[in-house]
Amino acid sequence: MDKILLSTAYFPPIEYFYFMLHAKSVDIEMHETYVKQSFRNRCQIYSPNGLQALTIPVHKTNGNHTTTSEIRISDHADWRTQHWRSLQTSYNSSAFFLYYKNEIWQLLHSTETNLFNYNLNILNYLMNEIGLKGSIGFTQEYIKLPEGYKDLRTSISPKHKPLKLNFPDYYQVYSDKHGFIKNLSILDLLFNEGPNTLNYLQSLSSI
Repeated sequence: MDKILLSTAYFPPIEYFYFMLHAKSVDIEMHETYVKQSFRNRCQIYSPNGLQALTIPVHKTNGNHTTTSEIRISDHADWRTQHWRSLQTSYNSSAFFLYYKNEIWQLLHSTETNLFNYNLNILNYLMNEIGLKGSIGFTQEYIKLPEGYKDLRTSISPKHKPLKLNFPDYYQVYSDKHGFIKNLSILDLLFNEGPNTLNYLQSLSSI
């Protein structure tokens, strides 16, 4: 595929990186009206009890008219500590958690207060660790129906089933209890597969 348009995302799901891998050009939307209950401030991990969502509390600086680039991170709750403890509980026994944990802790505890910039720092780190090449662009204005793009801003969402991709099983810490859960946060793949993450992404194909 040539050009894709993505939303910003907090430790995005695996399908997000599949499309980045196969795109010649990637742009991230900055000027949309912020969409709640989305991967913009949420990721999904595999906890001892199964699927668990980790959500960043946010503040809309201009109410319901706030654009994604204006969203601020709220610290009214100690969510960073909660998220880190959840990651430790879920992945401490995974094969590669020890290798990545210091960098993930630093990213998670960044003092950045702008959600878009916070997510961008995470994405840049993940791209480097995975080995994804290429650069990221950003929208200059909001266009409802952009021409020349595969528009994934709303289709990659916790409210929707994953797009039509095959997701081969890989080892997950609690799969013996709950089975294989596909398309979790890239952290699940990274902590369990480590340097093999890129090979896994390359193994995915559309159905």
